[in-house]
Order: sequence, then structure tokens, then C-alpha cells
Amino acid sequence: MPRTIWSGAISFGLVTIPIHVASATENHSIQFHQYHLEDMGRVRVRKICDLEDREIPQSEIGKGYEYAKDQIVAISDAELKDLPLPTAKAIEIQAFVPLESIDPIRIAEGYYLVPDGQVAAKPYKLLRQALARSSKVAIAKYAWSGRERLGLLRLRDDAIVLHAMRWPDEVRDPAAVDPPNETVSEEELDGALALIDRMSQDDLEGPEFTDTYTDALAKIIESKREDKPLPETPEPEQPGKVLDLMAALTESVQQAKASRGEDTDADVHEMPKKRTAKKQPAKKAAAKKTTKKTTARRPRSA
Repeated sequence: MPRTIWSGAISFGLVTIPIHVASATENHSIQFHQYHLEDMGRVRVRKICDLEDREIPQSEIGKGYEYAKDQIVAISDAELKDLPLPTAKAIEIQAFVPLESIDPIRIAEGYYLVPDGQVAAKPYKLLRQALARSSKVAIAKYAWSGRERLGLLRLRDDAIVLHAMRWPDEVRDPAAVDPPNETVSEEELDGALALIDRMSQDDLEGPEFTDTYTDALAKIIESKREDKPLPETPEPEQPGKVLDLMAALTESVQQAKASRGEDTDADVHEMPKKRTAKKQPAKKAAAKKTTKKTTARRPRSA
């Protein structure tokens, strides 16, 4: 069982569900320390008091807010724990909404909400089944680590998961990145949709969804431990300049088909060819009209 991060309750109308919170994710990345390269001595970050010019133990360190130059108000952990907020003690459900109504950019890290004791088992199961039957998620407010946040409660198998959410003013306007304003043809769109179709999967299972970076790093560490040559680095393919978007899409679809063992001989752009065929009669008609006009002008110019 992961360690408890926070203990409190879910407030669901007049129903109270005692719970404790455990992280729903874990980090498997390889972690590094900093070392002095000349003698491989460990380099550490030490906490020094500016006024006394000495290292301070953790027991003498607290939080403070500088409201003016050199004017500081000390805030203790006990004071943060006893904030005059109902959400400091409970995850208060505010509303129920369809999951698709929430912009995914607002959804952050996830935590498992674990019923705390037998008294919480039945109301926890009630909320879980109600969420499942309603096909909605709950939006709640809670206060952890010195701030109040919005949260999203959803189901994952038989567990209720709390996702931290960003407040609306924490999400930047997309206009800030100045999205390009270009014209895309229907043929190019058809090619992109063909590529999406070839790359579509029902789940995220497969070797392409594994952490190859950590695996490669582990191999380097193992080689250095055993004083063996480092693994050879494969030469990355140099991306070519995209001069013809349709050609790039066609080649991408062919590669996607080949990676799945499908026949790559078939033409993947049948729909764009149909549109081209519709335009050809108009071009021929225009050519005939031009010929007639030219023929009519020749006697006058002669």
C-alpha cells in the first residue's frame, strides 16, 4: 500500500466519507546525484542563514511570507493545517459534470482515495456506484500544501481517483502561442486521415509505449560498472525537408502499413484521385474554348 499523503473526508451533500489519500502513480526514472569530478566527492546543497552565516538544521527552518522589504510573517505548519476553510479538512464535492466537458489541459496528477475504516466502506461504495451509473465525474474543492485547489473525482476500476485541477486563470490562452493560419486542401486532409487510420490502436499496449530512455540509461550504467564498452548508439534518421506534403503523407501511410505487416502495394490515395478526376472535364472544356478564341483571332490578325 502506498504511503498516506493526506487524511480527511469526502463531503457529499450531508454524507461524509472518511478517507486517506495515496499517490496513484510512481516514478521509475533513474535519479542522479551531483559529484565533484576531480575526486567524486558528493556535492550537497546546504541551507545557510544569511544573518548568521552558518548552516541551519531542518528543525530550525520554517515558512514565512515577506509582505514588504525585510518584513516577514512566520507561518507554522500547524497554522496551515488549521486554516479557517472547510476544505482544509474535507474534499467537498461542488458539482457533477460530464468528463468530456472538462478541458484535459486542466487535469493534473492523480491520487487514490482509500476508505478509512469499516465506517467508510458503505458510503464509499455508494459514491462509487453512483458515479458509475451517472456516467459523470465529481468536481470538488480541497486544500493541501498551503493552497486550495479544484479536484476531479472519477472511477478507475473499483477505486475513486482524485485528480488535481488547474484553476481557469492558470491555463494560458492558446492565442499566446500564435497558432499558424494556413490553408489545407481536402486532399492533404484525406491523406492525414488515412495516416491516422493506419496508426490507430484500441489501447496503449505495445513496445512503442515503453520507457526506452530509462532502459538505455540502465545499460550505460551497467556497462560502466562492469568496465565494458558502452552500447553503440544507433544513427538517428535525419528528417528530410517537407517539400511536398502529400508525398510525405503518402510515404508515412506506407511506412505505417509496413510496420503492421500490411500490403503496401495498394494506392492509399484513392479519394484524392477521385476529386482530381472531377476537375479534369472542366480543364478540357476550358482548353477547347481557348482554342476557338485563338482560331477566331488569327484571320483578323492576318
